[in-house]
Amino acid sequence: MARAMFEYSKTVLKKVSFSSDLFYKELEKALQRLLPHEINELSIWLKKFTSNKPELYSCLSLIN
Repeated sequence: MARAMFEYSKTVLKKVSFSSDLFYKELEKALQRLLPHEINELSIWLKKFTSNKPELYSCLSLIN
């Protein structure tokens, strides 16, 4: 079940990446729901996903 939440969070973040405000809100939700090791995985994924999206860089402050 937990793994499904991780995949769901990634899917939602991909879909809302057009808006930094929505992305920030959904990232907050994901960080509340995921397990610590999944947050580490999400952090790695986010760095790769946002590498060509500078408008989302400010959202990465949530995971630091």
